[in-house]
Amino acid sequence: MDELRFAAVGLNHNHIYGQVNCLLRAGAHLVGFHETDDALAAEFSATYKDVPRIATLDRILEDESIGLVTSAAVSAERAELAIRAMRHGKDVLVDKPGMTSLDQLAKVRRVRAETGRIFSILYSEHFESPATVKAGELVAAGAIGDVVHMVGLGPHRLRKESRPDWFFRRSDYGGILTDIASHQCEQFLFFAGASDATILSASVDNRSVPDSPELQDTGNIHLSTGQATGMIHVNWLTPDGMPTWGDGRLFVVGTTGTIEVRKTVDLAGRAGGNHLLLADRNGVEHIDCSGVDLPFGRQLLADIRDRTETAMPQERCFKAMELALSAQAIAERN
Repeated sequence: MDELRFAAVGLNHNHIYGQVNCLLRAGAHLVGFHETDDALAAEFSATYKDVPRIATLDRILEDESIGLVTSAAVSAERAELAIRAMRHGKDVLVDKPGMTSLDQLAKVRRVRAETGRIFSILYSEHFESPATVKAGELVAAGAIGDVVHMVGLGPHRLRKESRPDWFFRRSDYGGILTDIASHQCEQFLFFAGASDATILSASVDNRSVPDSPELQDTGNIHLSTGQATGMIHVNWLTPDGMPTWGDGRLFVVGTTGTIEVRKTVDLAGRAGGNHLLLADRNGVEHIDCSGVDLPFGRQLLADIRDRTETAMPQERCFKAMELALSAQAIAERN
């Protein structure tokens, strides 16, 4: 495979631009897109001016020269789209959440096993966050010893007036833990070096948008691997005065040190995002991670070529969603 040709299908979330750009940076070639909504299609065409709009999804699926389909369709529609693509011999990269129910997860797992295709989710708060990538490098190098605890904070700005109707329908977006907290579930498995975890408790609530009762604007998960514990808090409560969409934070506690990642903003006053604070036996160090390389796209293309799992183990991709979906179910039963 000299060059990966890919297509974008389903542009309902603007994360599609991050997915496409990730693949383009890695050297893949965007050869077309399919979107039924004219406004979304026009916006996409304005960004990628020479990329043709394909009239039907079938034309993309039946084009054997296209090796990968990437999608940020309505969350509840991503699993079925991925299944169709895999059955047509294509690898898949979707936005999180990759699916909105445990039943969908089981079907995607089964079809991936049957077809041997790659199903990947761009957990952008890890793979598109230079400071988080750097934290992973430090943990892997033993900078803080064995990981015993992680705290993941994922606040977001709601921007209610700009959101599409499907965003406020529980059946379409899947719930706040399914959606946002899948990021932190993946990071917990990654930093703990674990293949599985147990949900100890979970909760969701709507505290600020009573006129949209199906939206959950706050959620929590407490989980454990047996060797490491984790606390996750996500919300849609970023105040208007915050200079970015959310003050994403990551804390990793090890046996000989700690790491704090300030992903998007430093409230202490340092400019920009991607700040990492390392405390160990030698003292405290601030690391500017803004120039850290993001290898996920290149690794994914290599995995497609070599049929390997270097970008992210397939099971961790699925397990992160299993944890988020299981936590969502527990929270909604409480």
